[in-house]
Amino acid sequence: MNRVGFMQGRLSPQIDGKIQAFPWRFWETEFFVGAKSNFELIEWTLDADRLHENPLLLESGQHRIRELKRSSGIDVLSLTGDCFMQVPFWKASETQRRSLLLDFECILKACATIGISYVVVPLVDNGRLEDDAQRESLLDGLLPHTRWLSEHGIVILFESDFEPDCLEELIAVFPQSSFGINYDIGNSASLGFDPRTEIRAYGHRIRNVHVKDRLVGGGTVPLRTGAANFSIIFNELAHSGYRGDFILQTARATDGGHLDVLVRYRDMVRGWIAASGL
Repeated sequence: MNRVGFMQGRLSPQIDGKIQAFPWRFWETEFFVGAKSNFELIEWTLDADRLHENPLLLESGQHRIRELKRSSGIDVLSLTGDCFMQVPFWKASETQRRSLLLDFECILKACATIGISYVVVPLVDNGRLEDDAQRESLLDGLLPHTRWLSEHGIVILFESDFEPDCLEELIAVFPQSSFGINYDIGNSASLGFDPRTEIRAYGHRIRNVHVKDRLVGGGTVPLRTGAANFSIIFNELAHSGYRGDFILQTARATDGGHLDVLVRYRDMVRGWIAASGL
């Protein structure tokens, strides 16, 4: 069964006008608000700012997260590491790189503690790979973790702005047991990519899907008002054998009605799932 969840913070007021940020005041409340509307998943998000204060990285916070999962019935199976994009170790000087890799290892261990299976590493915006040296730095930083990831049931997922053939080439270097792809519908639409070409190239490596809509060359907009062709995308995912989850990383409500708009988007996604036969 393909479950539908939401990106952490989507049920909270925006912070400093950002579309996405860790909801410091409301992160606990989101479990219960989401549960009342029959959501099944929350995808955790980590920022570089105050990283080590995040509940995920504190023993007391990990205990509280496990409590909230049990009491609300909402699971946390994936994490988006915006911190990796904000301060990418593959672009850092050697001293900073060592510190950032230690942070990366700390995050992986915290994920194992609370049962997170997928860690999204965004290779977009400030995290995009710009040359061969950065690509090699990424490989050198991640491949040594392959055995540990396999032993702990964690898969690192890349979200990138690569053309389909380039992403297919990159992911082929990484063992399938511990590395995969997070397919972001809105980002691909913004870049003008053909979802048929994308999913047929590397659909077998997609393990998580972010649902949003964007204009070509533009920002996030309400579902079905941008360039994403959801019918084609869901049909292609069905043909590829996709069995993962769908995480709403959608446009924010303009009137503060974050729950209402998220429920509407959730129901739209469920309709596309049913129509595609997923």
